[in-house]
Amino acid sequence: MVERFYSNGLYLVISKISRTVLGKIPFSVGDILYGIVIFYALYSIWKTRKSWKLQWKKKLLRVTSFLSVAYFLFHLFWAFNYYRVPLFEKMNIEREYSEADLETFTEKLIAKTNILQLEITHNRNLKVINPNSRDSVLVMGQNGYTSLAKEYAFFNYVIPSKKKSLLSLPLTYMGFAGYFNPFTNEAQVNAKLPMVSFPNVVCHEMAHQIGYASESECNFIGFLAGIKNNDLYFQYSAYSNALRYCLMNIILKNEAKFNALKTKINPGIIANYKESDVFWKQYDTFIDKGFHAFYDQFLKMNQQKDGMEGYSKFVDLLVNYYREGLGSRF
Repeated sequence: MVERFYSNGLYLVISKISRTVLGKIPFSVGDILYGIVIFYALYSIWKTRKSWKLQWKKKLLRVTSFLSVAYFLFHLFWAFNYYRVPLFEKMNIEREYSEADLETFTEKLIAKTNILQLEITHNRNLKVINPNSRDSVLVMGQNGYTSLAKEYAFFNYVIPSKKKSLLSLPLTYMGFAGYFNPFTNEAQVNAKLPMVSFPNVVCHEMAHQIGYASESECNFIGFLAGIKNNDLYFQYSAYSNALRYCLMNIILKNEAKFNALKTKINPGIIANYKESDVFWKQYDTFIDKGFHAFYDQFLKMNQQKDGMEGYSKFVDLLVNYYREGLGSRF
């Protein structure tokens, strides 16, 4: 019922209205909305700090009422998508795969990513540097979804509303590359990200906009949109990200195999991974751990039982998608 009447019915109307009204505004309305709410909450707490002991029941009722309305609007505007038909069923993809399947797929990923890295840099030792601006990447993301929709109509993306987040620095300290605002239907991308990662994050957040709530599914859809893009930097961003996830899965099961596969990867790709690690490490504090723990519980409360680990579950979709011959391009 959710798939038919909400995700392919009411949500399409709501999202089109939101993106039509807000999409052309050059700054993030959602960021400002959150900023106002946070400021008002802090101001109210400070202003009424002396009366909390006497009127705590009244204050608690007001807070509960606000959160209840916000939670209702959250579901009305977007969150019912958490209950839609899983992509595994929608695309007839198997859920299980063997360790050998993962290793075979990873070797193909290495070969393809090596080719792209060499095609861009002409030197296997050089890291990829994306020369495009962040604004142009936000626009170029449409290209991949247009191509993807020709193969799968349910991935069609219309009326763009993708923006650099005004809260990029706080997002970085919180450990997030971007976020989707369910109240304004804007895709927010962290403007401080290394450019090599930026295209992949854009594609991921766009997947949320077309009504997919699962993080693993959005990783998968974002990957498909990235490799369908005619821009090499989008393709490289998608393939290198998928390769890293696969390697992370392999090292948990077979460290010797991981070490053997790592030797086949062009040094330039490894340099890009190190660049990303250095970027996130400089903002690594107790703040990101706290927010990740909160978001982990939030996901589990909303039909994503794996929580933050669900991001890596898109490897299940990837491996089986190609193992079953559904992927035509590699």
